[in-house]
Amino acid sequence: MEGLGSLGQLAPLVIMLGIFYFLLIAPMRKRQKQQEQMIAALKPGDHVITAGGICGTIVGIKDDRITLRIADQVKIEITKSSVSGLDSSASS
Repeated sequence: MEGLGSLGQLAPLVIMLGIFYFLLIAPMRKRQKQQEQMIAALKPGDHVITAGGICGTIVGIKDDRITLRIADQVKIEITKSSVSGLDSSASS
């Protein structure tokens, strides 16, 4: 009977861990997976926004680097992981 009592004390902790997983960890993993898929699908001509807020057009991709055109004669090189998303407001 005493084993059942300690199991009863452990149940709320297990329930709290389950709730923590489904509310925090699972959505975070899903978002990370979507980010990785978006980065893998980048191609020249895509309009992107970096984590620093720079908007630009991809003009080149090599290994883990991307070359962005941010103005007429201005190009910068950034890491792929710096891309936070596609710029849907950019006109094609």
